[in-house]
Amino acid sequence: MSFKLPELPYAYDALQPYMSKETLEFHHDKHHNAYVETGNKLLEGSGLEGLSLEEVVKQSFGKNAPLFNNAAQHYNHLHFWNWLKPNGGGAIPGEIEKKIESDLGGVEKFKADFIEAGKGQFGSGWAWLALKDGKFEILKTPNGENPLVHGATPLLGVDVWEHSYYIDYRNRRPDYLKAFVDNLINWEYVEKLYSEAK
Repeated sequence: MSFKLPELPYAYDALQPYMSKETLEFHHDKHHNAYVETGNKLLEGSGLEGLSLEEVVKQSFGKNAPLFNNAAQHYNHLHFWNWLKPNGGGAIPGEIEKKIESDLGGVEKFKADFIEAGKGQFGSGWAWLALKDGKFEILKTPNGENPLVHGATPLLGVDVWEHSYYIDYRNRRPDYLKAFVDNLINWEYVEKLYSEAK
């Protein structure tokens, strides 16, 4: 198995004004592509070549940091592009909304806590909505780390590395996170991942 850079599921300018064409060109074509190219080189001779991407991420964690960093970031970004959509945010599918109500104290609390997780991640990293032991949890992780290596399934993630927002928001990470939650989330993709993980 080798890593492959996917096409974006929308045009480069489709997420404006919340995420610019320039951001997507840098983030997808340069940053994600670098994880793919470096990851493929590091995968060779690692003993993990025949495994799924998820297994490469899990088995390299804590054992092969260079491979883990690139494989995990490839995994994270494969999903990240699908967690975004033009005219996103909006209504949350019923089953997801009910689960957010029961596990996380309601939609408004979820949004506030998710944004807070992204704001509170020191330096580079991610904030997540994950499924663990049948319950929704909000997590934050450093660098390329993700819920897979903590026994959970990622359902929604936001990239808080500076390359994800600096062109558009400079140092205003909270504004980027609010725009993500209110205007960019593809809730149908969250619903799809949840139905596969249940």
